[in-house]
Amino acid sequence: MKSKNTIILTLVLILAVAATGCSVAQGSSVVDSPVNDGQTTSEGILTVVEGSVLDTSEMFMERELDQTPELTDAIQITLVSGQDVTLQDEGTYIISGEVMDSTIIVEADNEAKVQLVLDGISITNEDKPAVYVKSADKVFITSTGSNILEVNGYFTADGETNLDAVIYSKEDLVMNGTGILEITSAKGNGISSKDDVKITGGTYVLNTYADGIEANDSIRIYDGELLITSLKDALHCENEEDDSLGYIYIYGGTLNINASDDAIRGNSIVQIDGGTINIEKCSEGIEATYIQINGGTIDIYATDDGINATAKTNHDVVIEVNGGIINVTMGSGDTDAFDSNGAIYVNGGTIDVSANSAFDADYIAQLNDGTVTVNGERITQITVQMMGGPKRR
Repeated sequence: MKSKNTIILTLVLILAVAATGCSVAQGSSVVDSPVNDGQTTSEGILTVVEGSVLDTSEMFMERELDQTPELTDAIQITLVSGQDVTLQDEGTYIISGEVMDSTIIVEADNEAKVQLVLDGISITNEDKPAVYVKSADKVFITSTGSNILEVNGYFTADGETNLDAVIYSKEDLVMNGTGILEITSAKGNGISSKDDVKITGGTYVLNTYADGIEANDSIRIYDGELLITSLKDALHCENEEDDSLGYIYIYGGTLNINASDDAIRGNSIVQIDGGTINIEKCSEGIEATYIQINGGTIDIYATDDGINATAKTNHDVVIEVNGGIINVTMGSGDTDAFDSNGAIYVNGGTIDVSANSAFDADYIAQLNDGTVTVNGERITQITVQMMGGPKRR
C-alpha cells in the first residue's frame, strides 16, 4: 500500500495542545505494546499498530514472506562469463555460476512476476549491474547458499537510464531467502529501485561508495539481517513527485549500519515498529519529515543529529516515540540527540541519551509517558535547547 495517513498539525493546534496538556500527538495514541500482530489475510500481512502514521495493513504479501521458493517448474540457468542473460517470461529461475562481465536482465511484461533464485552465484563486473530489471510487475531475488555480486568501477548508462547500482531495478523488488548475499559497489549504490524495495528474509552484507539501499517509493523491512557500510546513506528513500511516497517502514529484522552520512533517511516518513537497529556510526541516525517509533531496540552513535525531523515534504514535522528502547550517544560539538524543526512527543518507551544537547524542538516538546534518562539522570519533562519559528535544513 503506497498511500499515507497525513496528520494535521497546525501551529494553532500545537498551541492548543500546549495549553491543555494533551497526552499524545494529534492523530496518534500511546502504544502499550510495540509488538505487531502479524496476522495473515488474503490480501496481505496486517502489521497494524494503534496510532500508526502509515497504513501498514498491506505492506507485505504472503508470497513475499515465503523464504523457500516453489521450484517444481523452475528453470535452471548457468551463467557464462562475458554473456548477459535476458529473462522475458514470468517464472522462477535458479541461477548459478561464477562469472565476470555478465548481467542478469529481466525484461518481461508489466504483469509478470519473476523470481531469481541465487544458488551460490558470483558475478564481478566493471561498469554494469549484476542484476538489471528493465520491466516486470515485480521481481523476487531469493538467496540460497552464499552469493557475491560486485561492480568495481563506474557505471555506464543504458541510453537515457543512469544505472547506478549493483542491483538496479525500474520495478518493485523483493529480497528474501535463507542464504547470504554480499554486494560490493566501488563507485555507486548497492541496491536501487525506482519503485519499492522489500526485505523479508536473508542476510545481506553491503559495502558501497554511495547509498546502501535506495528507492523512490518505499523501503520496507519485515525480517532478515543487514550489515551495511556506506560512504553516503545506508537506507535512502526519496520521491520528488509524490509526498505520500518516499518512506521507510521497519517491522523487524536486524540492521547493523556504518554510514558516512545518514543511516536511515526517508524524506516523507520513517516508521519503526520493531526490529534491532544498531547504528555504529553516522552523521545523522534517522531523518525524515515525520518519524514515528512504536517499538524495537535502537542504538545510535551520531556526529550531527541522532534523530532529526526536518521539513522535506508536506507532512507535519514531528518526532513521535510511542514505544521501544532507544539509546542515543552523540559526538562532541553542536549536536542534538533529538532534533525536530517542529514537535517532539514522547508517549512511551525507554530512552537513554548521552549528549550535550538531548532535545531541540522549534515548536513544542512533550514527555507524556515512558522513561527518559539524559546523561545518567531520569527526567520528567523535556527541556529543549531552542524554541523558535519554523526553519528548513
